[in-house]
Amino acid sequence: MAMVSARFQGRATLLPENRKTFGISKIMSAFYREKVLSVQHWTDTLFSFRATRDTGFRFQNGQFAMIGLEVDGRPLLRAYSMASANHEEELEFFSIKVQDGPLTSRLQKIKEGDTILVGRKATGTLITDNLIPGKRLMLLSTGTGLAPFASLIKDPEVYEQFESIVLVHGCRQVSELAYGEKLVANLREDELFGELLADKLIYYPTVTREPFRNRGRITDLINSEQIFNDIGQAPLNIETDRVMMCGSPAMLEELKVMFEGRDFVEGSGNTPGHFVIEKAFVER
Repeated sequence: MAMVSARFQGRATLLPENRKTFGISKIMSAFYREKVLSVQHWTDTLFSFRATRDTGFRFQNGQFAMIGLEVDGRPLLRAYSMASANHEEELEFFSIKVQDGPLTSRLQKIKEGDTILVGRKATGTLITDNLIPGKRLMLLSTGTGLAPFASLIKDPEVYEQFESIVLVHGCRQVSELAYGEKLVANLREDELFGELLADKLIYYPTVTREPFRNRGRITDLINSEQIFNDIGQAPLNIETDRVMMCGSPAMLEELKVMFEGRDFVEGSGNTPGHFVIEKAFVER
């Protein structure tokens, strides 16, 4: 059985049973035990939950950590982006429900007071340090790929770094936009962020399978320049645009090919670029 890796393509992983070799107590010491504070079910396939946060847990906005449950004395884990910002006292996560998923089939049943495991080390590529300085930041997401951007749009430093932030969230059905719509609406009413969002944040939800004011796949909307016409801004420009992407493998591959075809360079922790992709997740 595979050991947990920081990048294991979104699959839940159950750590080995060989306690003599691996030392379960040592393995468990790599996790905080946090209490679930609230759970909200948005659709039959999406839910979010908030949990306590140990004061020792540090992360950069946009990063992820290993999250899971203890099953038969061993941790069952999956990578989850923090949807909460690093200045918040609680943790928030946005998750899919997979009925036969090793972890999500269990996680979707959690309730207030339950215990979850949170890895002590956060990581990930969706941080602004991995981008060359620019003027417009485009946050492109599908499904639960919205989570790291929920964290980033609550970061005051992001608003200082960019003149404009465009949050794009693509889903199949209108109901799947509910989490993002409430997130942005609450921030617009926030005493601190309301003014920042009014001046700089553009939220662009789009749907592919139902009637909606914005329709279409993100790749098509960018290629056709429809999205830029809708928001009243200039088309893609390598000199000023910086991009972060998180979502389905098909979307990420399409966008990567599209941006590289326009001479955009992918960034990493070693070398900043014009765009960055989080590759740790697969929506299954």
